[in-house]
Amino acid sequence: MSKKLFVRSNTQKEWLKELLKHEETFKRHSQKVDEQSTFPKENVKTLVDMGYTKLILPQEYGGEGISVTDMILFQETIASFDGATGLAIGWHQGVVGELYENKLWEEDKLNSFAKEIMNGALVNRAVTEAQTGSPTRGGRPGTNAVKRDGKWVISGQKTFTTMSPALTHFLVSAWVEEKEGIGFFLIERETRGLSIKETWDVIAMRGTESHDLVLDNVEVAEENFVEFNQGPRGNNVNGWILHIPACYLGIAQAARDYAVKFATEHAPNSLNGPISQLPNVQSLIGQIDLELMKARHFLYSVAEAYDDESRRHHITNELGAAKHIVTNSSIAIVDKAMRLVGAKSLQLSNPLQRYYRDVRAGLHNPPMDDMTISKLAQTAIEQTVK
Repeated sequence: MSKKLFVRSNTQKEWLKELLKHEETFKRHSQKVDEQSTFPKENVKTLVDMGYTKLILPQEYGGEGISVTDMILFQETIASFDGATGLAIGWHQGVVGELYENKLWEEDKLNSFAKEIMNGALVNRAVTEAQTGSPTRGGRPGTNAVKRDGKWVISGQKTFTTMSPALTHFLVSAWVEEKEGIGFFLIERETRGLSIKETWDVIAMRGTESHDLVLDNVEVAEENFVEFNQGPRGNNVNGWILHIPACYLGIAQAARDYAVKFATEHAPNSLNGPISQLPNVQSLIGQIDLELMKARHFLYSVAEAYDDESRRHHITNELGAAKHIVTNSSIAIVDKAMRLVGAKSLQLSNPLQRYYRDVRAGLHNPPMDDMTISKLAQTAIEQTVK
């Protein structure tokens, strides 16, 4: 299924053209990134150098102020080249998008950090911990921030710090006892007491190097205490989180393209032509494209509703539903692609086995499927009772 139906502006056309220039280079790096579990530094540097990470900033801060729809189109494209690159850079785009849209910080801090981003800074939130699990479930972080001699002293350990080798800044959540809530602190990479513990040993998204962030009595100034929340952030309506399903849709697209190309080229001597003429193969291709169509239309429809401020307030559970539908459809698409290709799809040199492992990671990105289904049920019940 072509994405051309969803390309609607000159900005989208121009940036897709720029990204496509790097398709083959990114794809060449993918196998090495996966096999060696090494961060795709060259790919991310390319994106930073071409100004991609500035796009997300509003125009008044020096960026282009792209929309959520723009972002998911670009993120899907990048992830179709390399999933690890797509997910990693997507976190930066998503964090910055939410931060500036909702003005989560004081204006002087927003201005100063925008200058950092314009100069190539990369940021991600560090929120997950081994004992609390996903922060969207409302767990209290074990990381603590204590005021001492006019500074905040932070200690703790965060898991799943995606893009850890390249991040210049970390937005760290910590329990602030004196305020009885969760604070976020902007911490620069070179701050004393901050280190990366290389713990990333999973089979999916290996190149994201989502290692542990260790904070050992890290001192930060009062001005770096940038956010405060008394409730779980997962309750907020945040369209920028759609970079997650966009990533897995991109991987599914790559799997689909590989499988269809294989079907049109693979011609065993038992047939008079390629396997694409077989009814069972055509059935798989049709099912794959139907899943892609369903996922893409739902994702882009939700993104466009979010971008339209007159419709945004009607959004309840659509963001979580988009992630649920797209991720599960992507898993089904890769599975069908592997069934089509057969045992060759299990060869380590074949990208399908990497796609298969990578799309599974989507099940463990927020929001989780069980929470999405639960919220849908709760909303339906509440609306009926009213």
